[in-house]
Amino acid sequence: MSSVRVIEINENISAHNDTAAGKVRRMLTENGTFFINIMSAPGSGKTTLLTALINRLKEKVRIAEMDVDIESTLDAQRVADATGVPSLQIHNGGLCHIDADMTYRALQEFDLKGIELLILENIGNLVCPAEFDTGAHKNIMLFSVPEGDDKPLKYPLMFTVSDIILITKTDTMAYFNFDLEKAEKNIRNLNPDAVILPVSAKTGAGMDALEELLMKEMRQVQHV
Repeated sequence: MSSVRVIEINENISAHNDTAAGKVRRMLTENGTFFINIMSAPGSGKTTLLTALINRLKEKVRIAEMDVDIESTLDAQRVADATGVPSLQIHNGGLCHIDADMTYRALQEFDLKGIELLILENIGNLVCPAEFDTGAHKNIMLFSVPEGDDKPLKYPLMFTVSDIILITKTDTMAYFNFDLEKAEKNIRNLNPDAVILPVSAKTGAGMDALEELLMKEMRQVQHV
């Protein structure tokens, strides 16, 4: 029987990305910048929630935002127009994710002087973004009510790698067969340490708690 040579390509790619992610985190920590990576499926309300969140925080901390898309500048422009904070559009060449090396190169084109909170709005996808550490201090996932309470069972990695899981569009709960207790149980089975927070950008429910949480996490990074 002929022998088969096995090359651990995935391991090498992962190791390279982990090194680059560490470099990004160290650079931003030294700059006093708290970096959060926002991930979700398309249509979960990322841009709407980010706009509401930034407008609540921008008088308290200096914020900048980066948006990843395959094409167009629509989301980045929406955030910039609605909030007035610096916004950078990243086109990722048709890929379904952004990795740490791409993040680092984007940061070289961005003036981070004085920026206390940097937000990355990752591409809308529940698979690829979960596989790549961007160098963020915290991964935040938006999980919208219309997606159904069984979403964690279908995309376990995304729920596993997320530090904070926001159950969004809670104002639509009455219109969908969504069991909040069941959703939280499904998440806890995958990630018992995750912070789970139901929110609605439309009504403002849960936004005070989210603001308080992010300010606390930011202070911890700035005092490292």
